[in-house]
Amino acid sequence: MSSTRQEPVRLRVRAPARSRRAPALPLIAGGAVVAALIVVAVISPGPSLPVRAQDGLTLAISVLIESLPFVVLGVLLSIVVQVWVPPGAIERWMPRRAWARRGVLSLLGMFIPVCECGNVPFARGLLMRGFSVPETLTFLIAAPIVNPIVIITTHQAFGFDDGVLVARLLGGFAIANLIGWLYSRHPDPGALLTERFAAACEPSDPGAGDRGRRSLAQFVVELRAVMPALVIGSTLAGAVQVLVPREALLAIGSNPALSIIAMIALAMIVSICSNVDSFFALSFASTFTPGSIVAFLLVGPLVDVKMLALLRTTFRTRVLVGLVAVVLLSAIVIGGVVNLVV
Repeated sequence: MSSTRQEPVRLRVRAPARSRRAPALPLIAGGAVVAALIVVAVISPGPSLPVRAQDGLTLAISVLIESLPFVVLGVLLSIVVQVWVPPGAIERWMPRRAWARRGVLSLLGMFIPVCECGNVPFARGLLMRGFSVPETLTFLIAAPIVNPIVIITTHQAFGFDDGVLVARLLGGFAIANLIGWLYSRHPDPGALLTERFAAACEPSDPGAGDRGRRSLAQFVVELRAVMPALVIGSTLAGAVQVLVPREALLAIGSNPALSIIAMIALAMIVSICSNVDSFFALSFASTFTPGSIVAFLLVGPLVDVKMLALLRTTFRTRVLVGLVAVVLLSAIVIGGVVNLVV
């Protein structure tokens, strides 16, 4: 496993010209999506566009405000890991076998009470510390579900009815370890990171500089990396919620198969924090199948539009495509099993 821990040293920055243009790509893509949705809104029936624009702005701001405290907490935890925890302190108690390390990291969220927004900067800290890409992805996928606040709120909303809580926890753990295993087979995991983040992983003297100054500098660096993506993701979430007709999703809620697809689409659209998404899902429990509720609770914290924008600060687009494919297929299977069993 020593080679695994040295992975960040082997990361190389390639094609610097592309790296300088990369930050504009999410903004261009987000703008294109919003423009397309506005065109759809203009030609579709419903409230006037100014009314929907105002509603979209309100929703975007609410998503941003809801996410911001957890992002800041995640950045602070990331700084603790990178600057204040002595070298080897975490790695010392980690198992040596790769599958066991990923298993432990997938349960690390039990001790980190932040939602998916805060887990991204924390995961960036793990990568900078020397954890491998597959190990970090395992933590990143599991932590938004397997953390104490999510467990408590899901139990408060559903109790043990229809196996929603158990299916969510076991499903999140299984999906995270599946993704970690799949990406552990990649011949060059370092190539999965963006060039900008790979440059940030270049080795430096860990003892250089005062810890307070290093913490402040790292805080600024992380916020500059994450905040633009959070704003873009929040804007997309607000635009999609008001411009895509939700009635079309609700009309198919009683169908065992289509209800899962509808709730997966809704989960990616609404971008609700995983700490409170159970109460939102509870409002659909009377009309949608239990399996579709589980699929919603699995997909939302992992690959909603806000989370994908945050992940793009660290991982290449092809990684995001792979994550979406694995998460969606897994959620469909798990949701289908729940519908058959319950």
